[in-house]
Amino acid sequence: MFSIKTVIFAGLFGLCTIGALFAPHLGVFGYIADYCIGPAKQWWEAPLAGLGIRYSLTLALATVMGFILQKDKMKFGAAAFQNQEVLLLFFLAIVWFSLLIGDATVGRYTTTDHPTVKFTKIMIFIFLLTHIITDLKKFDNLIWVFVLCALILGLQAWDLPRRAFVRGRLEGIGGADFSESNFFAAFMASMLPLIGVQLLRSKKWIPRIICFFSAAFTANAVVLCRSRGAFVGIAAGVFAAIFMSPKEFRKKIIVLLVLGVIGGLYVTDEQYLERLTTIVVSEDEERDESANSRFLLWAAGVQMVSDKPLGIGIGNWYQTIGKYIPEYEGKDSHNTYVKCFAELGVQGILVFMIFIFTSYRQLRWLKRESENLKQEKAHDLKLMCFGVAVSLTIYLTCALTITMIYTEMTWILLMLPCCIRRSFENELISLEK
Repeated sequence: MFSIKTVIFAGLFGLCTIGALFAPHLGVFGYIADYCIGPAKQWWEAPLAGLGIRYSLTLALATVMGFILQKDKMKFGAAAFQNQEVLLLFFLAIVWFSLLIGDATVGRYTTTDHPTVKFTKIMIFIFLLTHIITDLKKFDNLIWVFVLCALILGLQAWDLPRRAFVRGRLEGIGGADFSESNFFAAFMASMLPLIGVQLLRSKKWIPRIICFFSAAFTANAVVLCRSRGAFVGIAAGVFAAIFMSPKEFRKKIIVLLVLGVIGGLYVTDEQYLERLTTIVVSEDEERDESANSRFLLWAAGVQMVSDKPLGIGIGNWYQTIGKYIPEYEGKDSHNTYVKCFAELGVQGILVFMIFIFTSYRQLRWLKRESENLKQEKAHDLKLMCFGVAVSLTIYLTCALTITMIYTEMTWILLMLPCCIRRSFENELISLEK
């Protein structure tokens, strides 16, 4: 006997898979929902496990087929390739170049995809994303997918028993990239600005109620993760929200920020507050081991670049760190930028930083150029740009203490400005007709 959740999931999966052949954006929505929630890990997926369906692969293939079948209906704006997409191809070339010049990768990736393979798969989906989500309505629906995924994961986190916690921290929630608490916290924290933007844009009560509960349960999930990196990310996001907020929405945004801070303090417990005190301590106080180890790892990463400026090779951090710090053999870098620098070399970190810069610059340009649209759509575009900018700020700040250079969410967020750019260009084209 199937549960109602199993039936709903099967129905939505079928809808997105078959629907992708006629409306490719449905495949994109389904793929992102699968990526965020990780159905294969959920109890309600168990009755379907025997079918051996790889949900993400099935959705990706259906989306590719739909893109091919509907290619004549696709609208790419002013150009089929934008600057960010060219940079992404360049970064992919650096990834494969590092494989050629680096030592053979051993150990860790014998049972999972090597980062080169994983990043190539990510690139394929990203190009589908940026060439399919090309109008404001589809982009709005994409943000709603994130809002609903955050709500589902937040509810799941709230309902988990104590045995699901490891050393007092929430673990094992969400898709494969979020199974560790810090990764999950970074993802959920970065969803808060998108939820807030949808709340501001919503004119009806039902969407507002969804946003309210999504924000509440998302914030609670971040607290349950006990992640110091997520706290620092949110703090950076608050400052970014104040300075980046569109003038016409500044008062409303500040009110939401105040309410958000109050709500965050309400769900924060003493254990999390005590953990946060270890972020900054005076010199005569002892840092906790995990915080102190990060500085040693980062210093080792810089030394790797000093020894090999072109990088040690993608995927080779774990087999190399022991040569610099024997007691940390196999330990992660705990820093996205350090790992990019060490594995991909000077050229890798340079392109990555340029990529980040162009994402923000494109969002700023879009906010300015939105004045060319009708007032309602101009307001929508400004809020979308604002939400993505703050979300990026939170996520990229969290990346200072988490290694996410080869995770899909990093590149989805970085490429959202490309989707908005095409949506804006297509809107201008429709106005000229």
